[in-house]
Amino acid sequence: MALGGNAISSPSEPDTITNQFRHTRDALAGVTNLIARGYRIAITHGNGPQVGNALLRVELAKGSAPVLPLGIIVADTEGGMGYMIEQCLQNMLLRSGLTRRVVTIVSQVLVDPEDPALKNPTKYIGQFYGEAEALQMSKTEGWTVKQDGARGWRRVVGSPQPLQILNGRTIARLVEEGEIVIAAGGGGIPVYRKPNGWLEGVDAVIDKDRASAVLARDIGAQDLFILTDAEFVSLNYGKPGQRDLRRITLREAETYLAEGHFPAGSMGPKIEAAISFLKSGGRRVIVCALARLMESLDGQSGTTIVPE
Repeated sequence: MALGGNAISSPSEPDTITNQFRHTRDALAGVTNLIARGYRIAITHGNGPQVGNALLRVELAKGSAPVLPLGIIVADTEGGMGYMIEQCLQNMLLRSGLTRRVVTIVSQVLVDPEDPALKNPTKYIGQFYGEAEALQMSKTEGWTVKQDGARGWRRVVGSPQPLQILNGRTIARLVEEGEIVIAAGGGGIPVYRKPNGWLEGVDAVIDKDRASAVLARDIGAQDLFILTDAEFVSLNYGKPGQRDLRRITLREAETYLAEGHFPAGSMGPKIEAAISFLKSGGRRVIVCALARLMESLDGQSGTTIVPE
């Protein structure tokens, strides 16, 4: 189950820890219902707003505290957000009379150091800057910066394809035993393997939905739930003739993606993740609104994608 970034941090209100805990509890209502039905679950989550805040703290503390690389920041947010999800879910299970244990695993994710995405960074992270300040940061910090629409300039980093969740076997064993595992948060920590077998971090971020598909594959999951803001996957989204899709096949998903219906900055990675998971042997993908999970499971909402 992949929780979207807004599941914990809403862009419509101050991003306080109190608000984050409240949103986390709201986001987990459907998860609790799934657990009550007997599902064995692994949970992933986005971390975009949290990484942005952590980067801001690093910038403000420069000269007074050590500068943290992006891999450490991803690990920090994965642990902190995992704690919030773990505690909230433990409390909700207790209230529901369910006796399942919850554990968070900070996850390293293997990537290819020659991935073209690392040579052409496109993933926006962190704060907005004016052009002059952004170009200065590029010189002093070694960043790659690009304009992000009318709002200003931002740092961009590579977003390589995830190849393997390195502790996937451990996660699979825990899920099989009935533990609820929170893993690969924010896409996990990107690392590559050197010729001598040692692991080394990469200053990049991994798309959460793509990592979720790899995790689902590595633990042998049957279903992948991608929870987002939209109730359906749609053709011509936001345009005249928008058509909401309720049930499509893998081949149809590939066709619609190739036709450009799913932009890279929104639904595209989710459909790519669905395609990847089904091709690796998955049984079903459901893409739905966070608040409509149970209705989507029963076919009353959301988009279900099946092999054929």
